[in-house]
Amino acid sequence: MKIPYGIFCATLTMAASCCCQAASTDKTAPEQPEQTIVRSVTQDRFKGASDYFTGNVHIRMLFQPTAELPASGAYVTFQNGARTAWHIHPAGQTLLVVSGKGLTQEWGKPVVVIEAGDIVRCPAGIKHWHGAAPDSTMTHLAITGEVNGKNVQWLEKVSDRQYAGH
Repeated sequence: MKIPYGIFCATLTMAASCCCQAASTDKTAPEQPEQTIVRSVTQDRFKGASDYFTGNVHIRMLFQPTAELPASGAYVTFQNGARTAWHIHPAGQTLLVVSGKGLTQEWGKPVVVIEAGDIVRCPAGIKHWHGAAPDSTMTHLAITGEVNGKNVQWLEKVSDRQYAGH
């Protein structure tokens, strides 16, 4: 038997409403934590430290690790030619390129071009760097895991020769 779409939607709405009412009146259910909203105006913004970055880099810290999600998130904007130092993440990192064109390299492998829309997954313990291409700014969203309160081990700076892919 075919049920008209309008009746089907109304039935689903009533069923969902009944379930929600039953759940909200159940006094034996454990209290659930509430979601948290972090307003944009309260997010830390700062320049990347010259010990860890070459060139002009700006970081907008979006969220810090919690017990439920042991990872942090930040928008990182690299001006033309700017880049990180070589580094390792003990719990890995995922980069979502938001705008522009950049470069990344895993130790012992060739430099790779990354562009808006690309996703870079850096497994735990992999030595790598990333930054903007010479002729473009690049912004990525970095989501970085944490182990025992540590999310990165900074290493030596990327030389101009390494950056150029030589």
